[in-house]
Amino acid sequence: MSDQELSLSEQEEIRREKLQQLQELGVNPYPYSFDATHTSKQILDNETELIRDEDNPDTDTVVVAGRVMTKRVMGKAAFFNLQDSEGTIQVYIRRDDVATEELGTDNYNKVFKKLVDIGDFVGIKGFVFKTGTNETTVHAEEFTFLGKTIRPIPTPKEETTEDGETIIHDAFTDKEQRYRMRYVDLIVNPEVRKTFQQRTDMVQTMRNIMNEKGYLEVETPILQPVYGGAAAKPFVTHHNALDMDLYLRIANELYLKRLIVGGYDGVYEFSKDFRNEGLSRFHNPEFTQVELYVAYKDYNWMMEFTENMLKQVALKLHGSTKVQVGENEIDFKTPWPRIPLFEAIEKETGHDLYGKDLDELKAIAKELHIEMDESFGAGKIIDEIFGEFVEGKLIQPTFITDYPIEMSPLTKKHRSKEGLVERFEAICNGKEIANAYTELNDPIDQRERLEEQAKLRAGGDEEAMTIDEDFIRALEYGMPPTAGIGIGIDRLAMIMTNSDSIRDVLFFPQMKPE
Repeated sequence: MSDQELSLSEQEEIRREKLQQLQELGVNPYPYSFDATHTSKQILDNETELIRDEDNPDTDTVVVAGRVMTKRVMGKAAFFNLQDSEGTIQVYIRRDDVATEELGTDNYNKVFKKLVDIGDFVGIKGFVFKTGTNETTVHAEEFTFLGKTIRPIPTPKEETTEDGETIIHDAFTDKEQRYRMRYVDLIVNPEVRKTFQQRTDMVQTMRNIMNEKGYLEVETPILQPVYGGAAAKPFVTHHNALDMDLYLRIANELYLKRLIVGGYDGVYEFSKDFRNEGLSRFHNPEFTQVELYVAYKDYNWMMEFTENMLKQVALKLHGSTKVQVGENEIDFKTPWPRIPLFEAIEKETGHDLYGKDLDELKAIAKELHIEMDESFGAGKIIDEIFGEFVEGKLIQPTFITDYPIEMSPLTKKHRSKEGLVERFEAICNGKEIANAYTELNDPIDQRERLEEQAKLRAGGDEEAMTIDEDFIRALEYGMPPTAGIGIGIDRLAMIMTNSDSIRDVLFFPQMKPE
């Protein structure tokens, strides 16, 4: 056992002894509730009205609750920092001020001074004042123990060297630890809480925009008898009562289109989807996207809607259309460039892939050193070439449009370009953040496309789509012209919060067990 492990073990034992001492004093270390009147932020934002001094001797009492994050004891008095969900505020506590009928001054001498550790929860009732260093502080008149921490909280310590360099010890910075123990990460790294607050604000802004348009937020099944709506490998589970396999959805597209068939003009869903694929900075097997379907619209309309919505998201979060992402300043101002797929590929590779058959595409891919296997169809090869040579270079928000029909089995044929469909992907910071179509609403064409997918699947392409007979039946009852889009919430959150990995915007990313 290492010295560090031994030290931690000793600290944990000491805290358990303190827990027992609290109980022996008659203090409940885990009370049922506590009613606070203010948060730290509310006090700091309204300090002018709350500060008690000679000019304002009758200001309101405040009641706050949170974790003790620092503690400086000076005999009969102490200062400590109290952290709640909105920030941190300093508290001043004196022995005689917090004496109780049950414990007397032991409420300070024994409970606060000796038995309260960094990380413990306490409640404070008192008044607000300014210290000699002009720091807004709560002067405690009552102190209540609210929760004992029996594991020590990592507490970074600063040291200044003789050269004036600041060194931080014991910071909770190990990425894997932070992802595994997000609860600790949130306690000791306040910027992490800001990231997730921004993610929530982003989602709420998008929801508000769609609600204002009159679109209906809905829920569709996660467990599906037939998976579809994307090219991906699913997770499989088994339903015992029905004695049948079910699939965790890879997309909710086909169910949302059924609702358009049913008569809704606009439906959307923020959904958890699941794809049995590898892990990377941009991939987690469980992810969030929003899918939106609007009747009587096409992909041209959807491009305008998308760029305007994401511009509003940037303005809401940053007060500007410009967002700093790593070394790049990304500007969500509208309109975004619209570049046909084959034009973008030709610019970067010198090869015009439009109209090429499978053998020609294989020859070009080989020349470009693209790794392939026998299951690759034309669409897969084109997608690999685009991903290798084009996608990573598209930093500013860009619409890549007009994909080959082989890559888009759920998309309406292009109205003027043979062999293409009306589809776009929104690319930003070198990655796809959205995928959208003028939706295919011809049931006969749709069946033929899915039958082609079935052939690819039989040839070894595990990500090819399956035939959903009920979805085709729904189309046979008639679906109006429709525009649809899926926007990756996790990837968009990475951009909007300047996060390097998808794990930084997921509270609990998927990881191997310890």
